[in-house]
Amino acid sequence: MPPVPDHGLEVTGFGRVTGRWVLLATLAVYALVGAAFFLKGEPGQVGFDLRLLPRTNAVLNSLTTVFLLAAFVAIRRKRISLHRRFIYAAFTTTGLFLVTYLTYHFLSESARFGGGSRMAAVYYFLLITHVVLAMGIVPLALVTFLRGITNRVAQHRAIARWTMPLWLYVSVSGVLVYLLISPYY
Repeated sequence: MPPVPDHGLEVTGFGRVTGRWVLLATLAVYALVGAAFFLKGEPGQVGFDLRLLPRTNAVLNSLTTVFLLAAFVAIRRKRISLHRRFIYAAFTTTGLFLVTYLTYHFLSESARFGGGSRMAAVYYFLLITHVVLAMGIVPLALVTFLRGITNRVAQHRAIARWTMPLWLYVSVSGVLVYLLISPYY
């Protein structure tokens, strides 16, 4: 077994250091999202059309989906180094998504869905499940990531079985939500 890399994290069990880090990071993300919806900035502060940001979000979600699927294929083929690179890429696109998502919702009002009742049912089902699971995926992905980079393979595998499909659902449903609401921006 290769030596465990030192990432400044506690390696012997999921202890106080990593648990606090995940909790603080999760609460920070929740606070930023809440602030973006309740504290509004001035749209005139940016020098571009803010309507580009939702499309950018959809592209970033699409890239996250591709990276997660590639990571899954890589790990199934026992290509751990490649798997890690794709997971880093998925975290990067998700982080960029968070920045553009927060920017858009801080500087503009949310679009309202204007479709018929059947499409509205589909849209709101996707939106609600997307939002609820997106909230849950934050701590889940962080714990999974930390267990992976600290080589706690058994614990990583156990939680990754849940994290991967849920994160995939969140990224795919985010794109579908965008496609359904995009005519109303």
